[in-house]
Amino acid sequence: MTAPRADTGQITVMLVGFLVVLGLLVAAVIDASAAYLRRESLNSLADGAALAAADGVQGEQVYTGGLGQLAQIDPVMARRYVGEYLVAAGALARYPGLTWTVRPNGDGVTVRLAAPLRLPVRPPGWDDVVTITGDASAIVPVR
Repeated sequence: MTAPRADTGQITVMLVGFLVVLGLLVAAVIDASAAYLRRESLNSLADGAALAAADGVQGEQVYTGGLGQLAQIDPVMARRYVGEYLVAAGALARYPGLTWTVRPNGDGVTVRLAAPLRLPVRPPGWDDVVTITGDASAIVPVR
């Protein structure tokens, strides 16, 4: 007959494994929360920028001869208004590396903002900087 095997040390291995898994879960939750909060902030900023861009309704079209149709967004003015809004809101200082695109589409405009985010907790093998985007659209039904 053989003597029963001792189980000493088995719990330690299991606890170390659980702690590693718990640490990875905490890192993922912290990073996901930071990315979510940055995205919501960029969405809010993009919303204000889209409303500012909606002011780019072609004034000449409105004031000379009437419309008879929906007013069109002036792409040049829309881009200028978005840039001015972002500067006035302090977004360029708050989000270093912020970039934006403005896409007028008839009587509406879509603004997309993108900014880098340094992850608070960087697990091994992950990039420590990710790009987060925020989008918003505004429609101007001026007749």
